[in-house]
Amino acid sequence: MPGPPTARGPLRVARRVRRERLLKRAKRRVYLKSEEELQAMRRANQLVASTLRLLRAAVRPGISTAELDQIAEENIRDQGGVPSFKGYHGFPASACISVNDQVVHGIPGPRRLQEGDIVSIDLGAIVDGFHGDSAITVPVGTISDAARALIYHTYRALWEGIAQAVVGNRVGDISHAVQRYAEAQGYSVVRELVGHGIGRSMHEEPQVPNYGPPGRGPALMPGMTLAIEPMVNLGRPEIEVAADQWTVSTQDGKVSAHFEHTIAVTLDGPRILSEWPDQEEPI
Repeated sequence: MPGPPTARGPLRVARRVRRERLLKRAKRRVYLKSEEELQAMRRANQLVASTLRLLRAAVRPGISTAELDQIAEENIRDQGGVPSFKGYHGFPASACISVNDQVVHGIPGPRRLQEGDIVSIDLGAIVDGFHGDSAITVPVGTISDAARALIYHTYRALWEGIAQAVVGNRVGDISHAVQRYAEAQGYSVVRELVGHGIGRSMHEEPQVPNYGPPGRGPALMPGMTLAIEPMVNLGRPEIEVAADQWTVSTQDGKVSAHFEHTIAVTLDGPRILSEWPDQEEPI
């Protein structure tokens, strides 16, 4: 789930959240995890990954977003986890399910998927006190070439960012890699929503934008855990929030894709905590 300032509820509270964050600046810290804590985080993220695998298989024309959410919640709870998103700042469901021009934070409901849709599923789970967080975008039946390319390149943008998550780099190197790749393909990146640190809290420091110059931001250190999540639009980057005060959509009505992995920065390079062992390419 994209992090502050806008992921903590509607965009109308972003200014208040930013003020609160400024007041807490002196208390900010990046929590570095031990190997034991990383293993606990991996368990949470593997539960998320396996649940997303179930959801991907369940996506088909005619299924409702509420039915997908039910599958997600039941699987997480059956495996001993707790959905991270349900009740988080009032969010009413276990999964964020966003269709077509919806970027993120879509609330599951009676809407039924149709042939040609694309659906982004963002999911979080808590296991042993640690959060896992990951997202995928899935085609519904046969989709347009433009939508297919957007999904593919958003996924590649994620991996471009992950490749920069190495000791000695800075958060801005991740951000710049995502932006450079996505814009080189002719797309735009959402700027109001960001990736984030993650651990015992779903949103920790640092923020991980999907744009910006390289060499800026906090230095990457062993034990840092980050949710890297490009949100890439087929058209312009501007977004708006629906009347439900959660669902974020593109202003121009063009489709958007979203992928996310939780990773750990280690001396051996980025460790993907939310990757399923036989995970396939999205398209």
